[in-house]
Amino acid sequence: MTARTISVDVVRIPTKGPGDVSGLLGLIEAGRIDPRAILAILGKTEGNGGVNDFTREFATAALSSALAPLLGATPHQIEQRIAFVMSGGTEGVLSPHITVFTREISNHPGGQGTMAGKRLSIGIAQTRDFLPEEIGRSVQVAETANAVRAAMADAGIDDVGDVHFVQIKCPLLTSDRVAEARGRGQTTTTSSAYGSMGHSRGASALGVAVALGEIKADISDADILKNYDLYSAVASTSAGIELMHNVVIVMGNSADATSPFVIGHSVMLDAIDYAAVVTALRSVGLEVAAARNPISADRLVNVFAKAEASPDGTVRGQRHTMLEDTDISSTRHARAAVGGLISGLAGTSAVYVSGGAEHQGPPGGGPIAVIARV
Repeated sequence: MTARTISVDVVRIPTKGPGDVSGLLGLIEAGRIDPRAILAILGKTEGNGGVNDFTREFATAALSSALAPLLGATPHQIEQRIAFVMSGGTEGVLSPHITVFTREISNHPGGQGTMAGKRLSIGIAQTRDFLPEEIGRSVQVAETANAVRAAMADAGIDDVGDVHFVQIKCPLLTSDRVAEARGRGQTTTTSSAYGSMGHSRGASALGVAVALGEIKADISDADILKNYDLYSAVASTSAGIELMHNVVIVMGNSADATSPFVIGHSVMLDAIDYAAVVTALRSVGLEVAAARNPISADRLVNVFAKAEASPDGTVRGQRHTMLEDTDISSTRHARAAVGGLISGLAGTSAVYVSGGAEHQGPPGGGPIAVIARV
């Protein structure tokens, strides 16, 4: 009998700007990170998080260019090899950073990879490129569900209950993409580039929910951004202009993993749900204490969360103005609010909070996951 052992490492690195690769290169030079083992890099960049947020593409290009000579590849080949997800927007106290995931797999005779219980594992997959008219529709849901299942298998996760966070980078529509579809006699779900971000995020999140059995499989176009009773408790989706397919990263705990980390999650019911943050921290053995630095810095690796302005215009019965502010996008307000809440409880502002939580948790809320060292 041959068993597969998965060894995962996770490192959070602060950045001085979207093009800053010095921290990563320093850890590579010191032997702390093996560039050949890098599987995924998630980052928070200080852009606006909107359609024209080029800090995401800039950060990906900078990282790819820095890693290319170390791996004897071109930057384009690096982007095909490593799953990059850059989330724009570090409003409020949120601090720009990247989280680097490495993975090594070995096969050996014997049983399961570890006797210490299930540990953090990570798997990646991607969909085919979408046509503009498929973005935000049931085709994207179905293709994403297939990719999630593939990423689970890649991570060595058999039980959907062991999946605690699914990060997806998905495409958006631009005027050129809309025009191209119309030139072929096709219609897109919207002609608004900014509006298409929500459609793409929502369809991708529903794909996660379908793959994990959280909702029924027969999702129609009419459900997307309409039926908010349908959602995933572990999906985090982020739209960007830099791609036309979905990049899927599944994180969970696997019996095949030997990493010194575990991951857990909870679901925030609204933007001020501190109890859900505490629950997520406790799920990996971290307790919040009445101290200025409540969480042990050597145990907490990172917190990943989604945030959005409640679509009904209220938070626990009180009116909010996030949806009515024409100067600042509601997603920026939400990231700042949720980021401040999580940072205060986690004891660090270098946390990953992404805006726009369509079908990602209940309306106005969103999933929150925590990775910690055992």
